[in-house]
Amino acid sequence: MSSESRSAKSARLPRDERRRQLLQAAHEVFVANGYHGAAMDEIADAAHVSKPVLYQHFPGKRDLYLALLDHHLQSLTAMLMDALNSTTDNKARVHATIGAYYRFIAEESQAHRIVFESDLANDPEVSARLEGFNTRLAGSVAEVLAEETNLSIAEATLLGRALAGMAQVSARYWVQAGAGLDRDAACELIYRLAWRGISRFPKEP
Repeated sequence: MSSESRSAKSARLPRDERRRQLLQAAHEVFVANGYHGAAMDEIADAAHVSKPVLYQHFPGKRDLYLALLDHHLQSLTAMLMDALNSTTDNKARVHATIGAYYRFIAEESQAHRIVFESDLANDPEVSARLEGFNTRLAGSVAEVLAEETNLSIAEATLLGRALAGMAQVSARYWVQAGAGLDRDAACELIYRLAWRGISRFPKEP
C-alpha cells in the first residue's frame, strides 16, 4: 500500500478510534520486541498507516510507549479498585485483589509485560508512573486495614505494598513457569498465604 493510499484510508477514522488502533499496534510490537527493539516503521506497518499519520498522534516512540503504559495502568487500577470495593468482607477483599492481579497477568494480550517487565523501567517517567500506581494501591489497601485494626497508616501501607508485591511476583512466576496449576488454584494458594498473615492483626475494639 502506498503512503497516499494509507493516508487516505487513515483520514476516514475518527481521531479517538485511530489512536486506539495505533496503541493496539504499538502494544503488539512492544510485547514482541521490547521498547528498544521496536521501531516506529514497524508500528506504522502493524497499524497499516504511514509514518506521518503515526507521528501526527505521537511525536515519538517514547511518547507512544508512555501512552500505552498509562492505558494499561488505568486498566489494572480499575480492576484492583473494583476488587477492593466489591465487598466489605476483608477476607473476600484479599481474595478478589489477588484474583485481579492474576487475571491481568493471565490476559492473552500480555499487557503485564509492558507494565512489569519493561526494558524502559529506568526511564524517570516510566518509574514515576509505576511508583504512582504502587503508592495509590498501597494507600487504598492501607485505608481498609487501618480502619479495622490497631495498625498505623505507616504499618498498613507497608502491608499493602507487601500484598501487592506478593500477588504480582507470584502471578508473573506462575504465567512464566507454567507450573502445572490452573489460575484459580494458583490464586487460591497465594490468597491463603496472604489471608493467614493479615487476619492475625488485632482488630479495633
